[in-house]
Amino acid sequence: MPELGAFLAMGGYGAYVWSAYAITGLILGLLVVASLRARRSMRANLDEAEQASPRRRAR
Repeated sequence: MPELGAFLAMGGYGAYVWSAYAITGLILGLLVVASLRARRSMRANLDEAEQASPRRRAR
């Protein structure tokens, strides 16, 4: 297991590297959540608008 500890330490830069990965992962996760919420909201608005407008006849 010493190899794993050395890998995680990354020559003394491990704290910087792993915190950068963690922050990046957190931001990407928040972007996914925000995108899904926005999509859900837009879809609800579209459904509402479609229900409120009269249907057009196909020609």
